[in-house]
Amino acid sequence: MSEHTPIGLENGAAPVTALTHSGNFHVDETMGYVILHYALAPQGDLRARVLNEKSADRLTFIRTRNPDVIKSADIVFDVGGLYDPTHGRYDHHMKDKPLREDGTPYSAAGLLWKDYGHAAIRNILKTPVDDATVDLIWKSLDKSLILPIDQDDNGVVKMGKLSLADIVSACSPPWDTAELYGRQEARARESLGFANAATAVASHLTNVVDRVRASLKATDRVLAAYENAEDKRILVMGTGMPTEKVIFEHDLPVVYVVSPAGPEQWNVKAVPPVRGDFGQRVSLPEAWGGLEREKLAAVSGVSDAVFAHPARFICGAGSREGAIRMAQLALQIAGI
Repeated sequence: MSEHTPIGLENGAAPVTALTHSGNFHVDETMGYVILHYALAPQGDLRARVLNEKSADRLTFIRTRNPDVIKSADIVFDVGGLYDPTHGRYDHHMKDKPLREDGTPYSAAGLLWKDYGHAAIRNILKTPVDDATVDLIWKSLDKSLILPIDQDDNGVVKMGKLSLADIVSACSPPWDTAELYGRQEARARESLGFANAATAVASHLTNVVDRVRASLKATDRVLAAYENAEDKRILVMGTGMPTEKVIFEHDLPVVYVVSPAGPEQWNVKAVPPVRGDFGQRVSLPEAWGGLEREKLAAVSGVSDAVFAHPARFICGAGSREGAIRMAQLALQIAGI
């Protein structure tokens, strides 16, 4: 988190000019622009600024390598040869480049996230949250999204195919665009490509911010449900939500999770032995696998049984009570 007041955050109405380089673009400066958009002027038009169209807000965005224009901008990132956040300079291409505590070099996105990420998160969220929750979201995204961008942009670890970096790169016009269509058209297509990339990155960022918010909310509910559980091996949730992350992060001995799958069905899902694995700590009974309704009810003894997957990691019943009974029976049959 920033130790100074970043430019533009001290006065929410003052005009701000932000600048990055023209030419080939990557995920770090694209994400950097998106962060500034949400932190400083989220009501503005993300695409219009890039395409030099009218955006009625206080943020002006420029892509150039002109030294005189760079000097006059309020915030300069990924270009300029200087890291001085108190004066709005966020380059990382110097010999003595800014480093994270673990020694990973920052990218422009990482540097801007450090100063403007909290403000961006507050403006992205439609549901008000307290400062502590904003900070938890910031830390989660810093680790899962921004750090990989830092690593990719600095040649530490590549994000790989179908990553956000690859999606941004795919928005760039092909190398022979100027050869085929002329320099003016090539510049126009480059700007359009950056606008498209920024739109994709903005959509991803807003989605993951809200998903992390919801994940934190789920953590509280999962832990409360676990505390209230009669049998700590069976976690009964009143609403469908992610539970596996919480189970493993808090080392809960849960074997089955019971939750609603619709207005007329409750499911029992087996917890895997390792987070993200396809296996189960305890598989559902072998005799249930692949059966449905009457056949499953006859074998299981649960009258409203609906189905049991052939892989024996999930089954369902027509009621909460039926699903809980299936989980209890599965544990009895497994002898635990």
